[in-house]
Amino acid sequence: MKQKLTLYELNELVSETLQTVMPDEYWVEAELSEVREVRGHCYMELVQKDEQTNTPIAKASAKCWKNKWMLMRPYFERMTGQSLRAGMKVLLKVYANFHEAYGFSWIITDIDPVYTMGDMARKRQEIIAQLKAEGVFDLQKELTLPLFAQRVAVVSSEQAAGYGDFLRQLQDNDAGLCFDVQLFPAVMQGEKVEQSVINALNQINNQVDNFDVVVIIRGGGATSDLSGFDTILLAENVANFPLPIITGIGHDRDESVLDMISFQRVKTPTAAAAYLVEHLRNTWHRIDDAEQEIIQIVRHAMELEKNRFDLLTSKIPFLFSRVKLQQLTHLQQCQQRLTTSARLHVHKAQQHIEVHSARLFPTIQRLLLDTRHHLNLLEQRCSLLDPQLLLKRGYSITLHQGRAVRNAHQLKAGDEIETRVEKGIIKSTVK
Repeated sequence: MKQKLTLYELNELVSETLQTVMPDEYWVEAELSEVREVRGHCYMELVQKDEQTNTPIAKASAKCWKNKWMLMRPYFERMTGQSLRAGMKVLLKVYANFHEAYGFSWIITDIDPVYTMGDMARKRQEIIAQLKAEGVFDLQKELTLPLFAQRVAVVSSEQAAGYGDFLRQLQDNDAGLCFDVQLFPAVMQGEKVEQSVINALNQINNQVDNFDVVVIIRGGGATSDLSGFDTILLAENVANFPLPIITGIGHDRDESVLDMISFQRVKTPTAAAAYLVEHLRNTWHRIDDAEQEIIQIVRHAMELEKNRFDLLTSKIPFLFSRVKLQQLTHLQQCQQRLTTSARLHVHKAQQHIEVHSARLFPTIQRLLLDTRHHLNLLEQRCSLLDPQLLLKRGYSITLHQGRAVRNAHQLKAGDEIETRVEKGIIKSTVK
């Protein structure tokens, strides 16, 4: 009997063989024919086409798991300024994977955005990143186009058809608006674009008070012709320019660095003229609308004031008599309240005086009696302390220089002393 394998066993054998034979990761160039995201995972269909016939000559499925894709996608979009889409050429880092149930696919572990961007696009992104790092990328957007932007400085080639279209569109506007245009010639393609446009901007800056806005225009052309407008020096000059700058230097599908940092980007020179005409027309309409609104407001206010004045005039006699009556009534009420209040206050004061008078007399009598008794007691105490009483009892008092002698050691020989008895004074000399 022949040896048999189940489908799972066969697929498992293929998986083991791939892991053994192709264990490494590989960088592969391919075009995306389909990109979809499901539950955070990214699924891609890769294709390679014949350069002559554009016929697919190789196809494969690729997957990027969620944990990798959540890091790769923001990085790719930040670097390229766009998301993955069908028709985009990419450079992917992959390894081979064969699942027993789902078959073969390439597992993506990395993506190189530089490959997708290309040399020109990469250079453009580097300039944009530098402008943002310097903080000048949005400076033009912070400016304000004057309401009466009629003095226009134009940077363009004098012989360019786009400049002629710009003038015709500006001069032949249906509103009859007037503009003062001054051309500052510059080379608009080739290697001299950068320095030529910067020189023109410098000339405008020297007389900046004579202009309201700057317009940089050129006709169409290949995308490669726009490379002269993708330079860091020119971008810095435009970003820091004190007047709003309008650019119309490419087709709708092309956007240069200059377009990105300018105050306003339009498709063509004709569109730039139309933008200025429309802006001035809007200003005119605003003035006209404001004039009509002011007239209506003044008329309405005058009508309201006239009606109010007439109404007040008719009410004045009635209001005067009514107010007079109210004030007289109020005065009478105040007089009555004042009289009643005064009488009540006087009556209360009289009662208060009578009450205090009745209380005051007994209090004074009691205070006099207490004081007299206290004086008698003091008199008795003083009489008991009278020294004459002591002398009558046979005691004497010895004085030296008018002071009582309490200690014999206070005296010395020769001192004269006085001794007072009940009847008389005895003078002695100490021996």
